[in-house]
Amino acid sequence: MTSTVRALGTRTAEGSALQAVLLDMDGTLVDTEGFWWDVEAEVFARLGHTLDDSWRHVVVGGPMSRSAGFLIDATGADITLAELSVLLNEGFEERIGHGLPLMPGATRLLAELAAHRIPTALVSASHRRIIDRVLTSLGPQHFALTVAGDEVSRTKPHPDPYLFAAAGLGVDPARCAVVEDTATGVASAEAAGCQVVAVPSVAPIAQAPRRTVVPSLEHVDLTFLRALMPLG
Repeated sequence: MTSTVRALGTRTAEGSALQAVLLDMDGTLVDTEGFWWDVEAEVFARLGHTLDDSWRHVVVGGPMSRSAGFLIDATGADITLAELSVLLNEGFEERIGHGLPLMPGATRLLAELAAHRIPTALVSASHRRIIDRVLTSLGPQHFALTVAGDEVSRTKPHPDPYLFAAAGLGVDPARCAVVEDTATGVASAEAAGCQVVAVPSVAPIAQAPRRTVVPSLEHVDLTFLRALMPLG
């Protein structure tokens, strides 16, 4: 499997300093952050362990290697990281097979970006097998590029996924607007030099330079994203 999946040609947003929009998946476009926690709780229950609800803020938004590793260490469960990753991915795939809720505003935003031919990428810490399943609901035609967490050497919170996406689209990271829902994803996008919109899903995210926090994706449209771009 290649590290990217192209659905559209690379384009630029004429008449705007905004060159591309890079979107997180879980908790940003699809309402699945709770799904992951439920699956983690169910898997560890079968292993004889109860997860502390306070750990949810630790594992949200991160790569599976980090979140699963943390839960193994925290519970002392007798399972390897590789074994647990398989169980979690299988449990998540089964859960989304019963229906995948999109976040309010997601369908409208994707349609608007497509209508204005804005280069758009999906950048997720989830594995490729999960992204490909979710894309059937989001519509692969909406994305010029998709980047999975198991296709980069360092995933979020490192800048690599967003730098990789910007390079794949042939755009300047500083002229990219990123939409994220977790502190881990925000850190990744900011480290890459992008302009960030945070739409917190599980834990609060504070305002900061190059970061705008909004309560819902319904507050985000193309005019809003273009206004984030630096002058000059």
